[in-house]
Amino acid sequence: MLKLLVIEDHALVREGLVRLLEQLEEEVSVVESPDFESALNLLENGEEFDLVLLDLALPGIDGFVGLDILRRRYPAMPVVVVSAFDDTPNVTRALNLGASGFIPKSYSGEALLCAIRQVLAGNIYRPSGQQSVHLNDETPLPSTQIKVRPDEIGLSERQAQVLALMVRGLSNREIGDQLQLSEGTVKVHVTAIFKALGVSSRTQALVAVTRYGIDFRNVL
Repeated sequence: MLKLLVIEDHALVREGLVRLLEQLEEEVSVVESPDFESALNLLENGEEFDLVLLDLALPGIDGFVGLDILRRRYPAMPVVVVSAFDDTPNVTRALNLGASGFIPKSYSGEALLCAIRQVLAGNIYRPSGQQSVHLNDETPLPSTQIKVRPDEIGLSERQAQVLALMVRGLSNREIGDQLQLSEGTVKVHVTAIFKALGVSSRTQALVAVTRYGIDFRNVL
């Protein structure tokens, strides 16, 4: 029998996921957990699951921290992130932390089941054609306690250097002077940075740096 664990705090979403997952095959057991602590208690008491579905926005814990804990303690148990925060940096970061897949909550039931089947077949699922989230000060992205390298979210070494100087408040001209680049080249890098972070302005980029926990210690 296929045994699944759903970790999701919103009851309506959790119940909907359970009903969908019960369609995977004839014999499916789906266990629900409204928070990470109760899920961890199940696992520590010896419960075994073929797959865990994890929401990122859980009460009491950063979702990425929870994912990291699960992957470290139960490396043989696949974990799929199911989240509304499906921009490129979050997807990439989740997969880099060991998630077996990332499924946006905007998916239809059929698309979700298809993605789950791919993971159960041993594949890593990443959403195709994912759209970037445009950030602003009110965007409730999950905060982070784990540092992420710039390359983990798709930034090149030079783009990471430009972003690090943007964080320090330097203008494009000042960044060009420091990195010995033309102002036009800096603008090209800034555009690429905005695309990678899913933002459209410097202010939003700085918000993203904080929320994703980008580590610049080895950049400059």
